[in-house]
Amino acid sequence: MATEANQPRFTQLSALLQALFVTFLWSTSWVLIKIGLADIPPLTFAGLRYTLAFLILLPLFFRSNRIQPATLRRLTAANWRQLFLLGIVYYAVTHGAQFISIAYLPAVTANLILGFTPVVVALLSLFLLSERPLKTQWLGIGLSVVGLFVYFYPVSLEAGAAIGLVAAFVGMLANASSAVIGRSINRTKTLSPLLITTLSMGIGSILLLISGLWLDGLPKLTWQSWLIVVWLAVVNTAFAFTLWNHTLRTLSALESSLINSSMSVQIPLLAVLFLGERLLPRELIGLVVVVVGVLIVQLARMWVVQKSVR
Repeated sequence: MATEANQPRFTQLSALLQALFVTFLWSTSWVLIKIGLADIPPLTFAGLRYTLAFLILLPLFFRSNRIQPATLRRLTAANWRQLFLLGIVYYAVTHGAQFISIAYLPAVTANLILGFTPVVVALLSLFLLSERPLKTQWLGIGLSVVGLFVYFYPVSLEAGAAIGLVAAFVGMLANASSAVIGRSINRTKTLSPLLITTLSMGIGSILLLISGLWLDGLPKLTWQSWLIVVWLAVVNTAFAFTLWNHTLRTLSALESSLINSSMSVQIPLLAVLFLGERLLPRELIGLVVVVVGVLIVQLARMWVVQKSVR
């Protein structure tokens, strides 16, 4: 009897540890991308990673019990428009801009700007989905803006940093827009998450790869570059995505959101340890304030949802 009673607790702990492991893998991506960018142009790098991940996910996609050839035939023109829009905005623009920003900025700075996404999502949802931010979320938004100001003040840009900042903000806005687009697709519950992810990834990644090869030509990759690309595609994308979805069967949305937010701490630590990046005291204070503000924005609505379910 005691063993049976402890089983749900063990399952919960196992899912929490697996989800934390996935966020660690995703956080190491920033370090690996920064290293790989020494040999691979940003758009080509992003295109290679996600196209290979898409090809790896295809067998899982077609083996899924919920996805059969008839499922694809039932997709309407409106469905395909939504998937194309999500693929272009999320994979092509968001990740293309992310790779460009990491090429020109410290990983900590690029991550800080991308981490601002939940704040923009809350504001976009107000206008596009008629979802008003809660009072607590407005507090989080204000804190995040203050933290961003503290981090960057006074503004002093190194050569090429302006390109990285523009790319980072474009990527953040595209990431926020894709979150709103994805929410509008998913809340109808007519398409499975696996179908949405696989098809949109295929569309966006192929567009990224074609754009990269057209702009920069075919790169000469070293064995280290290929190893990084394959690792990012197989482990940090295909495997991590599959394991993350597995943990969602056990974890609540609140728990998943909280664990996912831990990347805001993991990435700066990894950047300092493995990339030699430094944080001034002012930058550290700004980073902490932004992280706290973003956490408030993310978790406030989750608490409300959890209470309503109970």
